[in-house]
Amino acid sequence: MQNLVNDIKNAAKNKDTLRNLSFMFVLALLMLASRDAMAGNAGTEFDDVWTTLKDWTQGSLGRIVAGSMILVGLVGGIARQNIMAFATGIGGGMGLYNSPKIVETVMGATLETAEKVLPVVTQITNGLN
Repeated sequence: MQNLVNDIKNAAKNKDTLRNLSFMFVLALLMLASRDAMAGNAGTEFDDVWTTLKDWTQGSLGRIVAGSMILVGLVGGIARQNIMAFATGIGGGMGLYNSPKIVETVMGATLETAEKVLPVVTQITNGLN
């Protein structure tokens, strides 16, 4: 135990080492706390939160924010005399509106079409493993 105390005291002299020890301690606490984490279809406690966020981004609020992003991009593009700010505004607005669908698609991905694309993927990779 005394060796551990001495090691911590020595580590305190070096800020990088202390930062690394602090990070590892927090990481260990998070791992212990997330021991009972659920993945997949289980754990429906946050379904109401997800539904609310989805309604906000794809409802009137999301449309207003997306429109505002496009409008700010348009004004920024005019002010800078560059179309990239306008394109960024459009991309941000579209990304905001479509983000729930993207998240649902990525998180709920299945391999239903894997057998259809397997020959193409094999040809692209040239059969290498």
